[in-house]
Amino acid sequence: MNIYVGQLPYSVSEDQLRELFTEFGEIAGINIIKDRFSGQSKGFGFVEMPNNSEADKAIKALNKSLLGGREIKVNQAEQRRQKSKKWRPRY
Repeated sequence: MNIYVGQLPYSVSEDQLRELFTEFGEIAGINIIKDRFSGQSKGFGFVEMPNNSEADKAIKALNKSLLGGREIKVNQAEQRRQKSKKWRPRY
């Protein structure tokens, strides 16, 4: 299950998220979204957990918990929508 983690402190690292979620089960991957120009965190990321029951426990336990002085938001990530590519002539 892909888990959205929002309202992260900008200083949080992938290792810190791994430590937080490992308590609930196996972690397949972690991705903190960063600004492509500055490299600074945008304050949210994703944690991939292969076991859905472990992921549900993590979501229930960590949603609205404090991390680095901020109340984080943790829920199941929505599927990424495909952008429609319509052909448009260039003039």
